[in-house]
Amino acid sequence: MRLLFDQNLSPRLVRLLADLYPDSAHVHGLGMATAPDTAVWAYAAELGFTVVSKDADFHQRSLLLGHPPKVIWIRLGNCSVGETATLLRDRSVVVHSFYADADASFLALSQGQ
Repeated sequence: MRLLFDQNLSPRLVRLLADLYPDSAHVHGLGMATAPDTAVWAYAAELGFTVVSKDADFHQRSLLLGHPPKVIWIRLGNCSVGETATLLRDRSVVVHSFYADADASFLALSQGQ
């Protein structure tokens, strides 16, 4: 499973979640820290990544264009890196099921789901 963390999430998530999502990357590590959403979208689609973002723009793009790439929208507001990592750990079964579902293109994750 390949997650691509957007610029609004910490690059540390790649290391913190490597045991659950081993082939993940962050846009910063790919030299795309300031890339527009269209470039991130195209890169993810071409290389089989699922975009993980707190950015509503990716939600809208997913609704308009479908997949690939798939999109996971983190709905936590202002939070720590640890809280984001915990959410993705706690919901790993849901995330992996979403990834495996050929028809699914968008997943929103928040506390209390």
